[in-house]
Amino acid sequence: MMKPLKEYCAALVDKNLMPTGIKVAAVVGSLLFLINHGSAVVQGKMTRDRWISGLLTYLVPYGVNIHGQYINRSRKR
Repeated sequence: MMKPLKEYCAALVDKNLMPTGIKVAAVVGSLLFLINHGSAVVQGKMTRDRWISGLLTYLVPYGVNIHGQYINRSRKR
């Protein structure tokens, strides 16, 4: 049970997987950020909690993309 988790955590910083993960996080994260926080940014109502939420808006697509790449790589072995 712990081995796949350790391997996934290692995949999060794998230099072969990171470029695609970063690109996906930039595109998807930006779209989600605009949808969820765009009006607050424009109105100057971004709070500390909203900025933390905004950061997660980028981290989640990155983690999901890396997971997909990790699973794909695992199945090919």
